[in-house]
Amino acid sequence: MNVDQVKANKGKKKRNRLIFRTIVLVILLTAVVYALVSTVNKDVTKVDVGSKAPDFTLEQVNKNNELKTVKLSDLKGKGVMLNFWATYCKPCEAEMPYMEKLYPEYKEKGVEIVAVSLDATELVIDRFVDQYDLTFPIPHDKNGQVMDAYGVGPIPSTFFINPEGEVVEIVVGALTLDRLEGYLKQIQPK
Repeated sequence: MNVDQVKANKGKKKRNRLIFRTIVLVILLTAVVYALVSTVNKDVTKVDVGSKAPDFTLEQVNKNNELKTVKLSDLKGKGVMLNFWATYCKPCEAEMPYMEKLYPEYKEKGVEIVAVSLDATELVIDRFVDQYDLTFPIPHDKNGQVMDAYGVGPIPSTFFINPEGEVVEIVVGALTLDRLEGYLKQIQPK
């Protein structure tokens, strides 16, 4: 191997190292930008007490309710208990009878209970609705867009919305009958 070939090999190695380092740097910068954008988007979509509840439209699952679709803005002027749940969630299952028990009374008082199902299929939701004879609106968030808009983490998660559309309380975890009734009274139209 002559001197020119040795210099050429060293030049190729330097160029290859430079290309490799550049690729690693681009990947790292992309990851940092992605992390920053994700963090900013999470902060923007999270709903806090005092903020306006994001509007949504979802198809109704239980056919025994007069609503075919549930659109939050159509419920303006009413108090709304917006509950996120799933059939596989035992604490969710535990609070459903309380919601059903209070629904007729509070519906008359201007409060709507809306239980957004996060289940994968409507078949399991239908069975659950039939099992507990649920009459309040149960829309299905098939692709999780409403869950994301509200920043829902653990379930059950419940947002209590006053008649003006403002979130006044957020509860993560199952509600007892007494606690549930207290929150419903809080969002009841005056």
